Amino acid sequence: MPHYLIFIGTARDSTPPAPARLGLRVARACQRLLEADGASVELIDPLELELGAVFKPHFAYTRSQVPDALDALAGRIAAADGYVMVSPEYNHAMSPALAHLLNHFGSSLYAFKPSAIVTYSAGQWGGARAAVNMRTFLAELGCLPVSAMIHVPHAQQALEEDGRFHDDTERWVGYFGRTLGQLGWWAQAAARYRAVADPQRISPAFREAPSQRNAPDDGA
Repeated sequence: MPHYLIFIGTARDSTPPAPARLGLRVARACQRLLEADGASVELIDPLELELGAVFKPHFAYTRSQVPDALDALAGRIAAADGYVMVSPEYNHAMSPALAHLLNHFGSSLYAFKPSAIVTYSAGQWGGARAAVNMRTFLAELGCLPVSAMIHVPHAQQALEEDGRFHDDTERWVGYFGRTLGQLGWWAQAAARYRAVADPQRISPAFREAPSQRNAPDDGA
């Protein structure tokens, strides 16, 4: 059974837009669909985390001094099979709250696993422009995003507070399902291969210096 973390990319609980915390509705919709498909899911909400006023990532601490909450989240990230990144759009870019949260952890915790990009807005564009920025960011973390994405315009009209769709449920489920289905396929494929091959292991073929590996054969 695959296990996913859904990162909620907003630390705001005030209005506007109204109602507050639209991202939580979107995250819950993803959670419902993934769990219906047999996965286990955890929501990672920045409002429930104590990251400290001064930025200091998990890997910058000595082992004995890592804050318990930060270390616990690092373990959850490492144990997950894939990630759903839920973000609003800020100035044509991903949420600063989401970037701040993800940047607390080294790329090795996310690497060799897939991610899904899910954006939303209270207006008509659904955060689509933020998704372009997110592809580069997530690729650099190593959790490569699947090709299909989810964009939810007018999220306050599309979703109930518990993540259920207001109406046109079949169409919405099919739309979400394309992306989440890709996530599931890649997550299970990657998990199976990680079980037989350590992704951090460097092949002996790549350990030679490039000058030696590519040197022409002089017949000696």
